[in-house]
Amino acid sequence: MPGLAKVVAGRWDSPFMTRLKYFVDLAPGDIDALRALIESESKVDKRHDLVVDGYEYNKLCFVKDGFAARYKLLRNGKRQIVNVLVPGDIVGLPGSFVDRATFSVIALTDMRLELCSLDAFVAASYRRPKFALAMSWLAVQEAMTYAERVVDIGRRTPLERVAHFLLEIHARLSLVGRATPTGFDLPISQEVMSDVLGLSVPHVNRMLAKLKGEGMIAIADRRVEFTDAKALQLLAHFQPAKLSRIPAPIQDKHELSA
Repeated sequence: MPGLAKVVAGRWDSPFMTRLKYFVDLAPGDIDALRALIESESKVDKRHDLVVDGYEYNKLCFVKDGFAARYKLLRNGKRQIVNVLVPGDIVGLPGSFVDRATFSVIALTDMRLELCSLDAFVAASYRRPKFALAMSWLAVQEAMTYAERVVDIGRRTPLERVAHFLLEIHARLSLVGRATPTGFDLPISQEVMSDVLGLSVPHVNRMLAKLKGEGMIAIADRRVEFTDAKALQLLAHFQPAKLSRIPAPIQDKHELSA
């Protein structure tokens, strides 16, 4: 459905494109080719499941607005959220790359998504290998996020977990222009945070109160402000990892000697 995203020659108003530009050089033709893969734009209501564990899913949905959660629901009814998706993230990574999704994805807020079929993206990647390289870089970023979840559950104290989570979400939103240098909107519940961090809701509440009491953060109307960002980073052992840029192709020796 042409014209759904604001686009002129070589431009595309999309958090996903903003994110890509941090680590890959895209010519106007690359941007136009990526934009052409968008089949439609979809609005999704809060609490709607986008991906269901155990079912086939073959789309790449670029988050334009809103928050979602990738999670596993266990037989005892307990839920573990492995990642919170923010604008610029992809629904369908990794679910579309396996025969059946192994995690569910639920909208935590009302959302807007740009939809692309996996087959169309793969076909475009054969024509423009840079797209496949970009996807591998994004997969590395996902893996780093999951690794931090492992450290959270295994070694960080509850207070460190909450502090690290707030810093991580701020860094990811900053990357796509959805945060100020000292704050961001966090329209998710403490229940969601508890399922991310492996803590009870009362425990999350106490940790947030402690961070506020120690003068590190302020929270009002789901707006988080860092009042002492350095102290918060030291507490959380927060080391933001920035992806290196995809290197330019090395010319073949035969081309150089020609």
